[in-house]
Amino acid sequence: MKYSILFVSMCLILSACTEHVPTPLPQTSDSPLTGLWTLYSMEQRDSATGTWQPYRNGMQGYLLYDGRGHMALHLSTRGYEQFRPEFPNFNPQIPSEALQHLTNSYHYLGTYTIDEAKGQVTHTKLAHSNPSEWGLEAVRNFRFEGDTLVMTPEEENARLRVKWGGIMN
Repeated sequence: MKYSILFVSMCLILSACTEHVPTPLPQTSDSPLTGLWTLYSMEQRDSATGTWQPYRNGMQGYLLYDGRGHMALHLSTRGYEQFRPEFPNFNPQIPSEALQHLTNSYHYLGTYTIDEAKGQVTHTKLAHSNPSEWGLEAVRNFRFEGDTLVMTPEEENARLRVKWGGIMN
């Protein structure tokens, strides 16, 4: 009896010490979206002339689809990383000029699903640089022009076109 209690106690202790492993998302690695993409261009259509112009004088960024249903996006104005003076993270004494500069960086991460028949990918934003967008979904239309991934955002930003080139697909 004494050994039974000891055995059950040890099993309970060991099971409490094991790390929780989340259920993996379905594999989607056969998708042509899988990989790390670098931003080639982000353009806005001029409503008067219909021509495409660089958005905000040029952007830079990365888009990652891991092939397991996770994604991450980072966009910033061109040259964002060259801002000076440097400032520390998580410091309430950041100068207002630096705080304003931070608004030139847009990023989120989350999960994604692909509807290849419609040519759409849906991002579910788990975290976002704008707190009001946490948990929201964004549908992106996509197509390929050779090895370039061309995406157009949801209807409210329909005048935007984003082109990505793969760097590690």
